[in-house]
Amino acid sequence: MAKQRTQRRLAAIMAADVVGYSHLMGHDEERAHAAFRLCHAVIKEIVTNHRGRIFGGAGDSIMVEFASPVEAVRAGVDIQHRLTEQILDLPNDLPMQFRIGINLGDVMADRGELFGDGVNIAARLQALADPGGLCISESVYQLVESKLELAFDDLGAHELKNITKPVRMFRVLLPASAAPIRTATSEGSTKPSIAVLPFTNMSNDPEQEVFVDGMTEDLITELSRTAGLFVIARHSTFAYKGKAEDVRRIARDLGVRYLVEGSARLAAGRVRISVQLIDALGGDHLWAERFDRSLQDVFAVQDEVTGKIVEALVGRLSPPPARNRPANLEVYELCVRGRVLFGESPALAREARLLLRRAIGLDPGYAEAHRWLAVNLWEAWTNWDEPMKPNRDMSVELAEKAVALDPNDAGNHWVFGHVLGYERRWPESDAEFAAAFRLNPNIADAWAMQSDLIVMSGRLADAVEHVQKALRLNPHPPHWYYWMLGHAQYALRQYDRAAETLRKEETYRAGSRRILAATLAQLGQLDEARREAELFMIHNPHFTISQWVATRPFRDESMRVRDHFVDGYRKAGLPE
Repeated sequence: MAKQRTQRRLAAIMAADVVGYSHLMGHDEERAHAAFRLCHAVIKEIVTNHRGRIFGGAGDSIMVEFASPVEAVRAGVDIQHRLTEQILDLPNDLPMQFRIGINLGDVMADRGELFGDGVNIAARLQALADPGGLCISESVYQLVESKLELAFDDLGAHELKNITKPVRMFRVLLPASAAPIRTATSEGSTKPSIAVLPFTNMSNDPEQEVFVDGMTEDLITELSRTAGLFVIARHSTFAYKGKAEDVRRIARDLGVRYLVEGSARLAAGRVRISVQLIDALGGDHLWAERFDRSLQDVFAVQDEVTGKIVEALVGRLSPPPARNRPANLEVYELCVRGRVLFGESPALAREARLLLRRAIGLDPGYAEAHRWLAVNLWEAWTNWDEPMKPNRDMSVELAEKAVALDPNDAGNHWVFGHVLGYERRWPESDAEFAAAFRLNPNIADAWAMQSDLIVMSGRLADAVEHVQKALRLNPHPPHWYYWMLGHAQYALRQYDRAAETLRKEETYRAGSRRILAATLAQLGQLDEARREAELFMIHNPHFTISQWVATRPFRDESMRVRDHFVDGYRKAGLPE
């Protein structure tokens, strides 16, 4: 008998898998299994409607074949939308979510089963997708981006397990997402992704380290104001400071394609700067240049470097409006020292205020110093147990002045927007945040901070998505991002997730302990909840639930969100 040959064909493969299925089964096997069967039926219906075929899957996974990558992506989007609306017999804090990956590639067919890298890549993409999200390979993206009114986030090239060559990946931004959506008819469906690594201080004087770091931070800020780029935030790139890491590994970790490296030396009133732009995927140097200028020209150098990078990646664009600059370098250094202390601790916050007040005293027209002092004073009365008067009024005054001094700086707008939110001036707050995102769609701090106000408006899923957007822009974030995420997860009654988030080393010792205490109380872990409440009170001895309620700008008229937090605080034993 002649041996049957294995057939080969090109196919779009979808891999779908339940997030945390073992945990769901461990909680309640029968309910989890019934929920999966219901989801499987929904997926099968959608797959059939899009002319697909389920060919495999084990346990909680489903493998699907489509002849068309367009139909595969349409099906993936429909599946995620339908599943978010599907009522399942599961606890609110244990939702059933799927990750989906789609790849177009050559597959081997044998008795109805499909094999090969085309299938394996889809499975690897699925594992890297967000819960409730959809990740596609470049081969799929090239065929669908002009045919579907969807936006895509370029995640760069990734090395996948047992796959020979790196695979470039794209996240599909689902239409219900809070992230800015660019359709196929708008300015472009993806952006070059870039990270600026901390410049090396080549001076013999270690005191120049602050200046060089500040210069790197400002270059990141200037690049992020370019609408044609996706720029990783400062805190994440500084995680690699002083580390001898391969650029390809850094780019893969940060999910970007391009990196900027540089060094600076200050001596005898001059600054010497070397900068290079690297394509981490191919290892090519796209642009490199050296600058030797007077120290007073350092801001002009920043503008020139920004222009060169933008031109190399997206072509000549109209430069964004000029930002307000400090009168001298002493003012600049004071502000740099002050801004990095935001959100760290009450003691460091007081130190930052001294530095920022000195900067304003030397240059009353420097907007950035006003902004950071405003947000510092806001934090003093809302989170650091300091008096409301005069901190509250001063924070509003300073934030408003920062916007007046420099309306072209997105940072000024989001700080003013947040302060206005706590004044319950909600339409003005919304307008300021909108202005910030128009000026700088890459401003991660604004995405994270607005989630606080969104929770108190009752739009809980939107709040989580805002922080997730911030974490994409800033994958190695400051601790308060996790505070904001845990805050939103608690409000959504995702207690297990909130507890995991709020126990992260980065944020555990912050004032977010009150939310952790409430979370543990809702989980029934009352002894541990009360211990966390006691630890929180050591650093916040004047905290009361009634005072907290009075100062929080709840916009949700039903007050269900407010009452939910109050219930958790009471169960944890926090004082009335």
